[in-house]
Amino acid sequence: MFVDDRNDSREFFLRVWRRMQAGEPLEPLERLIADVIAAHPEYHAVLARPDAALAAEFDGRDGRSNPFLHMGLHIALVEQLQTDRPPGIRAAYRAVVGAAGGDAHAAEHRVLDCLAHELWQAGQEGRGPDAEAYLAQVRRLVP
Repeated sequence: MFVDDRNDSREFFLRVWRRMQAGEPLEPLERLIADVIAAHPEYHAVLARPDAALAAEFDGRDGRSNPFLHMGLHIALVEQLQTDRPPGIRAAYRAVVGAAGGDAHAAEHRVLDCLAHELWQAGQEGRGPDAEAYLAQVRRLVP
């Protein structure tokens, strides 16, 4: 999922939400996003208020996490798993799922923490994400 700015991303999620609510047929990428939205009912109230969702800062100061960032990370992980990029992520993820007793959603959240950390670290250091560092973090999740 490629978008140029925050509002484009949010509007895409909101469009998928509206189409889901209307029972409209979805394109493959929209279906992926719809699945992520469906797995996160805690964000449905945000999606139901599009004007507020577009205006919200979600900077963490009020204790709320950014639902669009969180769901976007899920989508990024799905795309990584589909393509096995970075190479080895699919096997590492499967090992985390096994360690989580087969709870794929719980495993995803653990891997997403690694992805978010690496993206944050890269931003702090003014560099691109380090695939090897990310994979090493994911592999450390398995005892």
